[in-house]
Amino acid sequence: MIPPSFIQDLLARTDIADIVGKYVTLKKAGINFKGLCPFHGEKSPSFIVSPSRQTYHCFGCGVHGNAVGFLMEYGGLGFIDAVKDLAQIQAMQVPDDNVRPEERERQKQVKEKQVSLTDVMAKASQHWKLQLKNTPRAVSYLKGRGLTGEIAARFALGYAPDSWRGLASAFPKYDDPLLVESGLVITHEPDAGETEGKRYDRFRDRIMFPIRNPQGDVIGFGGRVLDKGEPKYLNSPETPVFSKGRELYGLFEARSALRNKGYAIVTEGYMDVVALAQWGYGNAVATLGTACTAEHAQKLFRFTDQVVFSFDGDAAGRRAAGRALEATLPHASDTRRISFLFLPAEHDPDSFIREHGPEAFETCIKQAVPLSKQVLEHAAGDCDLNNAEGRARLLVQAIPLIAQFPDGALQGLVADELAQMARMAPDDVRKRLAEHQQKILLADQVRERHQGAARGGKPRETHQGSESDSDSFDSHMPTFEPDGGGHDWTNNEPAGGYAPQEEPYRPPQEGLRRDGKPWKPGKGGGSSRWQTRGSPVVQRPPPQAATPLDRIVWALTSHSDFWEQLPSATHDLLCDQPAPYGDFFRWLDSILIDQGLLPPESLLQIMRGEVDSADDPEESVNFQPLARRIAQFLEVPDNKDTVADLITLILPLELVALRDELDLLLQSGELSEAAEARKLALFKITRDMKLEISQRRPISG
Repeated sequence: MIPPSFIQDLLARTDIADIVGKYVTLKKAGINFKGLCPFHGEKSPSFIVSPSRQTYHCFGCGVHGNAVGFLMEYGGLGFIDAVKDLAQIQAMQVPDDNVRPEERERQKQVKEKQVSLTDVMAKASQHWKLQLKNTPRAVSYLKGRGLTGEIAARFALGYAPDSWRGLASAFPKYDDPLLVESGLVITHEPDAGETEGKRYDRFRDRIMFPIRNPQGDVIGFGGRVLDKGEPKYLNSPETPVFSKGRELYGLFEARSALRNKGYAIVTEGYMDVVALAQWGYGNAVATLGTACTAEHAQKLFRFTDQVVFSFDGDAAGRRAAGRALEATLPHASDTRRISFLFLPAEHDPDSFIREHGPEAFETCIKQAVPLSKQVLEHAAGDCDLNNAEGRARLLVQAIPLIAQFPDGALQGLVADELAQMARMAPDDVRKRLAEHQQKILLADQVRERHQGAARGGKPRETHQGSESDSDSFDSHMPTFEPDGGGHDWTNNEPAGGYAPQEEPYRPPQEGLRRDGKPWKPGKGGGSSRWQTRGSPVVQRPPPQAATPLDRIVWALTSHSDFWEQLPSATHDLLCDQPAPYGDFFRWLDSILIDQGLLPPESLLQIMRGEVDSADDPEESVNFQPLARRIAQFLEVPDNKDTVADLITLILPLELVALRDELDLLLQSGELSEAAEARKLALFKITRDMKLEISQRRPISG
C-alpha cells in the first residue's frame, strides 16, 4: 500500500503544467494555461491548467483532476501505475512496506533497464525517420498506398536501408549489448578461430512502424518489405519492454480519437491502422500479428467501452474472430458493447476503404454483428437446427461460451436467445448454464486442494491476474520427470487420456510404511525388514508414458503438413481439447496460416522461446512446458509417422465426442423420428468406430 503522505508529497513536488504540457499544447492565459482538451474534440480551447491549484479542468466536457488523474485518464493507467510513473519523473522512490529491500532493488534495476531500452529504440526510430525523408523509393511506396506526409509523421514512419550495419551510423558503439537486447541487432557466436561473432541489423530495406506503449515510449518495431520478400512483416522479438500478446499498434496515436468517436476498431495489420487514420478513422488499432488476447481486450477497455473487431470474410478471418470472441467474453459486461465486422473475402480495411470510401466503411461498422449474436452463430456453425440432434449440439457448444460472460443481464438474455434457437424453455437453458458454472467452480476448488496438498500446505488462494502466464499454464500441465516427480494432473476432463489422481504422491515418513503404519520388527530386531540393509527405501511412482494427445502434438510438430490434410471437423475437435492441448492446436493453425509449413526444429524452437525473430502469432501462450513434456516421452515416436497413424490417434477422441452427443440425446428425452434416427445412427457410428479402432490397434507379440 502506498502511504497517502507520499502521494501528497509527490503532488506537491510536481508541476502539473509540465506533465500536461508533454501531451497538450498549452498557451499562457493569465495565471493559468489554456489548450485544446485531449478528452473531447473541440476547435476553441476550453481546457484550463492551473499551476496554483495543481489541477486541470475542461469547461467543455467537465473532466478535471490532478497530475495523477491526468496520467490515469490520458494514459489509460491504473492508480498505482500512474503514481509510479509520476514518481519516476520526479526521481522519487515509491515506498511499500510489503516489499522486501532486495525486491525493491530488483524492481529498480528492471525499471532502469526498461528506460535504457526505450531510449535506444527511440534513437533508432528517429534515425529511420530521417532515412525515410532521404529515400525517394520508400516515399513513393507510401504515396502509392495513399498516405500523406502528415500521417507518416503522426505515426513516425521510417525506413531501414538495405544495409547489414545501417544502425552503425546512428550508434557510435555498434557492439552495445543494448542493441541486441532491444532486438535491433542480431549477433551470432564466433566461429572457430574468430574472436567476435557476426553482428548485423535485424531490419533491412523495410518500411518501419514504431510500436509505442500508451505513454508514447517506443517499445518495438514492425517492418514491411517494399517489394516481394519473406516475411512480409517482421516484428521485434520479445524483450523486457515488448510482448506481442499484450501490445496494440496505434493505441498511443488513437487515444484522442477513441474518446471522440467512442469506440475502437481492431484490425489485423499496421497498414490497416495507418490507412484508416488517413481516411478519418484514427480510432483504429491492430494486434501485432497475433490473435486477440484477454490482455488486449483488458487494455482496450481502459480507453473505451465499445470495440469493433474488423476481420476478412474468409476462413482465416472467421477463425480470428473466434479467438477474439473467446478473449473478450470474460470482459463483456452489461455496459460494454463488442461487435464483429466481416469484410468481403477479397478485402482488408485498407483496400476496402480505398476502393469504396469512408461512407461505405461507416455503413459496414453500423451493420457489425453484436457479440450476443456472434456467440450463438459461432456455436451454431456446424449445427443443423432443423433437427433435435443439431439443437442438442448447439447447447453443448454454446453453454460453455455463455458461461464465460460476467454475471449480469447480458448473460441471461443470451441464454434466453439460445433457448429460442434450441426450442427449449428458457428456465431449462438457464438451469443447464448454472450446472455448467457449478462444475467449473467445483473443478477449480479440487484443483486448489490438490495444488495446496502437493505443496504440503493449505490450498493457495488465487486472485485473478495474480499469476504470470507461465505459472497459470503450468498449473494445467503435468510435468513428468524421469523419477516420476512433479505436479499432479488435476484436470477433470479425462477425454485426453488423463485420469485425475485422488491424492498426490507423498514419500513415506521415516519409520512408517506408505500406508502410515509402523514397519513390523524384522529378524534382526529392527523396525523394518529393510533396516538390516540400511534405511527404508523411498518408493516412487513409475514414470508415465505419453498420452494420445501428446503423440498427436508430436506428430503434428514433426509433420506440420499433416494439419492441412485433416478435415475441418477434426481441426475443431482438436482445438476444443482441454488446455494446454487445445491452445497448442489453435496456435499451430494460426502460425501455419501466417508462416506456412515449418520444419520440426523451427516449431520446437518457437515453443521453447529460443527463436528471437520468430513471428509467433500467439506468444501470449507459453508452450515451453509442453515442449519439455514431449521431449520426456519414454517411448519417443519416430519420424516416420503418416497421416493414417495420426488419424489412428485421433479416432478415440472422436469416439468420446460421439458418446457425449449420444448421452446428451438420451438424457434429453427426445422421441421424435429424427431423434430416434440420430440415436440409431450414433449407435452404428460408435460401433463401427470401435471396430475400426480395434483393427488399427497393433497386435502385440
